[in-house]
Amino acid sequence: MADALTPTPGRTPEVHERKLAIPDHLSPFQVLGENDQALAALEDAVPDTDVHVRGHEVTLRGTDDALRRSEHIMRSLIELAGTGQAVTAEAVQRAANLYGDDRASDQKLDQVLSRTVLSSRGRSIRPKTLGQQKYIDAVESSTVTFGIGPAGTGKTYLAVAMAVQQLLSKQVNRIILTRPAVEAGERLGFLPGSLNEKIDPYLRPLSDALHDMLDPESIPRLMGAGTIEVAPLAYMRGRTLNDAFIILDEAQNTTPEQMKMFLTRLGFNSTMVVTGDVTQVDLPGSQKSGLQVVEQVLGGIDDISFCRLSARDVVRHRLVSDIVEAYGRWEIGPGGNRDARHRPATRHHEQRESSS
Repeated sequence: MADALTPTPGRTPEVHERKLAIPDHLSPFQVLGENDQALAALEDAVPDTDVHVRGHEVTLRGTDDALRRSEHIMRSLIELAGTGQAVTAEAVQRAANLYGDDRASDQKLDQVLSRTVLSSRGRSIRPKTLGQQKYIDAVESSTVTFGIGPAGTGKTYLAVAMAVQQLLSKQVNRIILTRPAVEAGERLGFLPGSLNEKIDPYLRPLSDALHDMLDPESIPRLMGAGTIEVAPLAYMRGRTLNDAFIILDEAQNTTPEQMKMFLTRLGFNSTMVVTGDVTQVDLPGSQKSGLQVVEQVLGGIDDISFCRLSARDVVRHRLVSDIVEAYGRWEIGPGGNRDARHRPATRHHEQRESSS
């Protein structure tokens, strides 16, 4: 890592040093991970730092900002190792994501890093940001939770993981996954093929999540028995859903009437999670989105939670977060108004009319 600290021409960055002690009851192996994978991930996450470990002493060298970041990550790894959890490269990335998050506290950092939603098929599904942790907490403590945020924030994936966890622990008897088939206007009878062939393109993201978490060979059996149901929103009408974990995905594409219909399907001993991105509405014409107005209608009702995730909670490729933030700035426009980007063309049109 010495090259990362080489001064740029004409400018010499100040390089500082800081030492941390690994507690005596932990071995360096527990903190640095197998084959020092956490150490390598730390140097990748903070390229302007150099890390040396001798016995139980960790020496960090780097620029002031790099030191603050690397110290935060290293202290987080020590806390994680102290809980008995394995320290991995993924844990380093999660700790790096939490750096500078003004929503964080020391207690929350420990909860996020050590929390596991579901362990299945040789992998663990965990919250990777503080926003995701708050989302999980909301689902656990509320009967109805709205998870609202941009693509890549784990809204649907974490909800499915929690549904599978509750099914496996017998807290619920079935999982129901649904979303509006708005691209087909929910007129599925006009599409060619069997019912499964008609709805598969619209429900594929939910099915993909299930296949990540359950033995693929067991899914047809569970669906055949009605333990897991994946269906368009239109098929929820007229039902009461008891003892179930129910997820409505892509809820921004529901009308207020459809949202009301879905929410009133709630039965006893059931949990509902509604996910969507209010900036990605595909409803035709000037139809209102049920997700955009639901907080105005239901805000303040006990046992209903609204959890908003942001670009800081995006856990896909690094560029996805940058793309989300860039589009957010573009939509707001230079004047701070969401419609400001349209104004130059409008003014030009008005001037042309007045001169004619």
